[in-house]
Amino acid sequence: MEKGQEEMKKGQEEMNKEMKNQIQGVKVKIEEVKDEVQRKIEEVEGKVQKRIEGVEDKVQRKMKEVEDKVRGKIGEVEEKVQFDVVSSANGWNNLLKASQLVATLRGSAAEVLQGISSEKLKDLTTIEKALEARFGDSHLTQFYRTELKTRRQKPGQSLQVLAAYVERLMSLAYAECPQDARDSLSAQYFVDAIRNEDTQLSTRLMDFTDLKSALAYSMKYEASKIASKIFMHTRPIRIEDNASKRKDVTFESIGSVGKIIGQTCCWIEKRSSTESERDLLEVL
Repeated sequence: MEKGQEEMKKGQEEMNKEMKNQIQGVKVKIEEVKDEVQRKIEEVEGKVQKRIEGVEDKVQRKMKEVEDKVRGKIGEVEEKVQFDVVSSANGWNNLLKASQLVATLRGSAAEVLQGISSEKLKDLTTIEKALEARFGDSHLTQFYRTELKTRRQKPGQSLQVLAAYVERLMSLAYAECPQDARDSLSAQYFVDAIRNEDTQLSTRLMDFTDLKSALAYSMKYEASKIASKIFMHTRPIRIEDNASKRKDVTFESIGSVGKIIGQTCCWIEKRSSTESERDLLEVL
């Protein structure tokens, strides 16, 4: 009987061992399947990523092409606007305007002249109609409005140059609007475009309804910030009063701080006026 029990025990041990081996084999198979699935997933992800990158490259190229075309048309339209301003300021007659316009046109704008006879090239109305037919800015109105909404002050760009840019875009995007409405919109877009958050918030709270007032306030606000920094970094000096007692006083009084603010405003205005002559070339 003892012998039978030993055989049963031995059989159970062998069975347990066999089951463990089978379980281990199943685990190995599961790991192999998991590795294969992970490899397939990574392979698919790699292919998808390559396709996405390919599509993104195509989209970027198309956007660049469209942007270049639109920018080119904007430049050509702006040249015409600048010409109108200069001709009016110089008091040119139509014949002189026509000859000067023909001489100054470049690129695709000059190509328009090829379809006009030599006799008609002296007729300003004919030239203007041909340019309008090719480069009329009615289809660019939405682009100008988008530029206004998304425009932000560039690093190092003065507030005066920013205001001039906003004013120019407003004349192109909302030419049909009444002047008071354009003034109000100009102020709003100018404030939205200010880079410094403190200056932007302070100017926005003033709720200006015209660009000139918003510009003047924002410049004074930034000047006062510069003056405050100067005041914060001044060292106290030591003097003696009549009783031969020493006491510390700061170099600036309330009045001198006001002078600093005024001097800083003048400095900013002078600096902006010289910078504007250079920066406005980029704006225009």
